[in-house]
Amino acid sequence: MTQRQDLLQAFDALLMPERFRDYGPNGLQVEGRATVRKLVSGVTASRALIEAAIAHGADAVFVHHGLFWRGQDGRVTGWLKQRLALLLAHDINLFAYHLPLDAHPELGNNAQLGLRLGLAAGGRFGEQDLGFLGERADGQAFADSEALAAHVRQALGRPVTCVAGAPGPIRRVAWCTGGAQGYFEAAIAAGAQAFLTGEISEPQAHYARECGVSFLACGHHASERYGAPAVAAHVAGQLGIAHEFIDIDNPA
Repeated sequence: MTQRQDLLQAFDALLMPERFRDYGPNGLQVEGRATVRKLVSGVTASRALIEAAIAHGADAVFVHHGLFWRGQDGRVTGWLKQRLALLLAHDINLFAYHLPLDAHPELGNNAQLGLRLGLAAGGRFGEQDLGFLGERADGQAFADSEALAAHVRQALGRPVTCVAGAPGPIRRVAWCTGGAQGYFEAAIAAGAQAFLTGEISEPQAHYARECGVSFLACGHHASERYGAPAVAAHVAGQLGIAHEFIDIDNPA
């Protein structure tokens, strides 16, 4: 077992949230019991995840998407009241780290997605250096954008939206998980031949065709399934507590 404060200090020491300008509070978002024996990780602090954590005997939950965001209404009603009520009734701690979890160079969402896809990062780009830029770890090139899309589909087990850029082999791939479609122009400027993220908005299809850089959207949730369990397992191992990842399916 460990103490809540020791768990918070371990997360903060690893992820360094003070380095980031973020959209909500990083760290302990809901205080639960002081002693933690089991940690559950997941992508989003949804009611389904909280209910599953309760069923699995969790004392603390670690997520990428927490409960509180900049510009939120602020009233504790509806879905927010329901989620908070469950956490408070069962005395469960909620830890949430957003951009710090994306950015960690080894255990974060981008690093873990690169590992899953067999990509080796050689540089960073974009605001707060959140984006990763690199090549295949085996040194090979993808034959074209469709070959890259097929590779991503197989690795993540879900459909991929691909807007092809210039024809021909792709060696330099940029990626940034989640809703990072706004990083596409920075990826183009960094010299990428293809950019991979979770979502696509209307402008990106035009940029891909006009700039010759392929754009791939593989799902917000699908691209961010790997950082939370990697960080939680690492910290749980340090502190000698049990850990379990619970993946709540999400088509987005």
